[in-house]
Parts: sequence; C-alpha cells; structure tokens
Amino acid sequence: MTIPPAPAFGAPLPVAASPDTLALLSQRRSSSAQLLEGPGPDAAQVHALIQLAARVPDHGKLNPWRFVVMAGEAKAALVEKLRALAKIQANPTKAEAALAKLSVPPVSVLVVFSPKPGSIPLWEQELSAGAVCMTLLVAAEAMGFGANWITDWYGYDPDARTAAGLAEGEQVAGFIHLGTAVEAPLERARPDLAQVITYLGA
Repeated sequence: MTIPPAPAFGAPLPVAASPDTLALLSQRRSSSAQLLEGPGPDAAQVHALIQLAARVPDHGKLNPWRFVVMAGEAKAALVEKLRALAKIQANPTKAEAALAKLSVPPVSVLVVFSPKPGSIPLWEQELSAGAVCMTLLVAAEAMGFGANWITDWYGYDPDARTAAGLAEGEQVAGFIHLGTAVEAPLERARPDLAQVITYLGA
C-alpha cells in the first residue's frame, strides 16, 4: 500500500469527506504489543508512516518531536541494555516482563518529545507530540498493521532514556509498536458520553 505524494508547499488542499476514515476510527483498537509478529512494515512503509505523522498540528511549526526507528539487531541490543536496568527497578520481575512489549514486535518507532524554546507554551508542544503518536497508530492500522502506543518504565527511567539516545530535556512521548496482529483485538469498554460531554449554555 502506498500513500499519495506530499503536496507542494502552498498547494490548495480541499476538505473532502472520507467514509473509509470514519469507518476506521469507529473500530480503531490497539493490538497487544506481545501479539505483534512479522511481517512488520518495511523501511519504505515506516518512512511513509512517519511522513503522515509529521503532518499533525504544530503551533509555531517547531517540530517539537523526532523519531527513532527500532528494528533488528539494533533493537535487540537496546533490549539487552534495558534488561540490565530492569534488575535494579523496584519490581525487577515486572520490569523484565514489560520488556516483551518492546522485544516482540518486529518494528518500534520511538516518538521523542523534544521541546523547543520560545513563546509557544510547553503544553501545546506536548500535545503535538501526543498527536504524532496517535496519528502513527491510525496510519499503521490504515496500512493494515497492528499497533500499540506504550511508554512503560523504560520511558521514564533516566538511564533507559539515555540508552535509547535521548538528550537532556527530551522525554519519551511513546514507543509505537508495529507488526502483524496474531489475534484480532477485542473491543473494550468505552466511556459513557453523557458523563464526559457538557454543552455551553445548557
């Protein structure tokens, strides 16, 4: 599956209805990371997914995020570094088990929140990084892959972040795990919209 080429700068982009997008969103469900096997997206497909994710709203055009693609031997080497760090976590057994979410999927994309100085509020930059993660999930499913957005302990441990190549001041927005879902994910409980919607003036 290919995506259309990126539009030229300044090209008009008409708003058009997309029933297929609505259908996808109506049934979107994260796949279990431990149930993602090969084949995962190839290099060209990962590049296309990132191209789509980079189109999210971004106040100030700061690009307060970047991507680290993890696969193959390099990913396995990172997991081994994290195994050593798992032994010194508060619950080593649980920390070790959590690494399966990273080691099993054939491809993972680490979305790094990399805030930029200036007048744009930090919160808005964080929201943009979150939008990147969500867009990656939706785009991956539209491409036919299972996907899961996870942080876990290695997204917060300072030594783990360093092992993943994060610089001072950067944070993990999410590990987006990609692959072929062994099992179709099951629908989960959803919020009662009456409890989360209010109407101004009502």
